[in-house]
Amino acid sequence: MTVLVSDDTPAGGKPAVSRKGILGWMFFDWAAQPFHTLIITFIFAPYFAGQVAANPTDGQAVWGFAAGLGGLIIAVLSPVLGAISDATGPRKPWIFGFSVLAVVGIFALWYVPPAADQATIIFGLTAFVVALIGFEFAAVFNNAMMPGLVSREKLGSLSGNAWALGYAGGLICLIAMLLLMVADPEAGKTLIGITPILGLDPAQFEGDRASGPLTAIWYIVFIIPLFLFTPDAPRRERISGALRKGLVDLWQTIRNISKERSLFSFLVSSMIYRDALNGLYTFGGIYAVGVIGWTTLQLGVFGILASITGIGGSILSGWLDTRIGTKTVVVANILVLIFASALVISISETQVLFLPVGEGSSLPDIAFYLAGALIGAAGGGLQSSSRPLLVDQSTPERVGEAFGLYALSGRATAFLAPWAIGVFTVAFDSQRIGITPILALFVIGMLFLIPVRSRT
Repeated sequence: MTVLVSDDTPAGGKPAVSRKGILGWMFFDWAAQPFHTLIITFIFAPYFAGQVAANPTDGQAVWGFAAGLGGLIIAVLSPVLGAISDATGPRKPWIFGFSVLAVVGIFALWYVPPAADQATIIFGLTAFVVALIGFEFAAVFNNAMMPGLVSREKLGSLSGNAWALGYAGGLICLIAMLLLMVADPEAGKTLIGITPILGLDPAQFEGDRASGPLTAIWYIVFIIPLFLFTPDAPRRERISGALRKGLVDLWQTIRNISKERSLFSFLVSSMIYRDALNGLYTFGGIYAVGVIGWTTLQLGVFGILASITGIGGSILSGWLDTRIGTKTVVVANILVLIFASALVISISETQVLFLPVGEGSSLPDIAFYLAGALIGAAGGGLQSSSRPLLVDQSTPERVGEAFGLYALSGRATAFLAPWAIGVFTVAFDSQRIGITPILALFVIGMLFLIPVRSRT
């Protein structure tokens, strides 16, 4: 992985940033990605659905409703806070405050045991929502720092490399958990056949629950370079004046946004396709547990594969950014995700591509691993390429507001996809039918990209 440091004027119009400053910014993705890898996708969410809730179907439903609630809160507040931060200037104070919230929420997941009572389930879901809000808002302000680091032609590579670094961080944490902490509850051994370290009890799924504290500690350690080395925007106004100015500017932007066809189309498109991708990440592991009957260790191997391909996909998308254009890269990744989503839906313990396979066949497992590899590669590329494509729709002095609107667009319907999955799952009493909205969302999101402009 290469780190691109430019002597040219960055996209935000400031002097060139040092290598340490750029690396410090990139380490945010390294610090935050384990939350998505361990908690949302491969360890804690499947554990919650399979062991904490009454059954996997109920677990998928209530987890979806909780994710939807968090998404609704993020959607309402993101553009407001982004506009205020543009007016005040510095982003780091916001990152610090929401990081505290994220760490408290994520650490609390340790206290959610298997077969929990209703009060403990509510506690666990609340902790998850708090952590989700903290991580998402911290990411909004971290993203807003990006245009001030390198020139526009290098934003794609910077974003791709940072996203790849994040995947690598999530991969390392996932491998460490599978080798040393997460154990089969019956055999009591980890993936390499040892007793879990730190006296973690397999019968109480303490290895799975340890994903919360491990993620919190990892984040605390690796967020430090951002605060030490990455330059922040200068202070512009006091918070009292910034609040008024930020809200006025935001209101004017919202009033006029429909006239800015490219920005408006991109925000709608990203709102839809990122909603679909988050749904795929959030419920893919839960689906594998409930429909295919996978164990946590099998999910872990799946996660390792998806993370490796995610690193490759992020770097490749960054490299292609200036060669075939950012928008083309985004569309190509969505097409891959459409195919992968259809493949996931077609798989059960006895079917692949909706065709029956022999009892005990390994084909469903192989097909699901293939889908995971494609999701990892295209998902990493899609997210890394979306950041520079947004910069193309904005101006340096309004980038915080733009990323606030980006978070709004990513969360305005984020509560709808999980809730739709929850409603479909309950209505049809089927996890398989429950995740079908994901496929349609990718198609709709791609169609809204047609009017979007790209500078590369």
